[in-house]
Amino acid sequence: MTAGDAILALLGQRAEGATICPSEAARLLAGPQGDWRAAMEAVHTAVDALAEQGAVRLSWRGAQMQKRRGPYRIARR
Repeated sequence: MTAGDAILALLGQRAEGATICPSEAARLLAGPQGDWRAAMEAVHTAVDALAEQGAVRLSWRGAQMQKRRGPYRIARR
């Protein structure tokens, strides 16, 4: 599973308009015993690509973000 697959799979399990934290995708990638923090770079890279493709939108505390910066949440478009 790629980081992009993990992000889209988690979003697919959520209600429309719901968001996920990038660490949720990293935890899915790392598995139960894995180091999820080591997977965060791959998640950030996948988020950037998915946002550029228009597949996801980014926000923080309800405000939309154009680019990933600092803490953020991910939602389907």
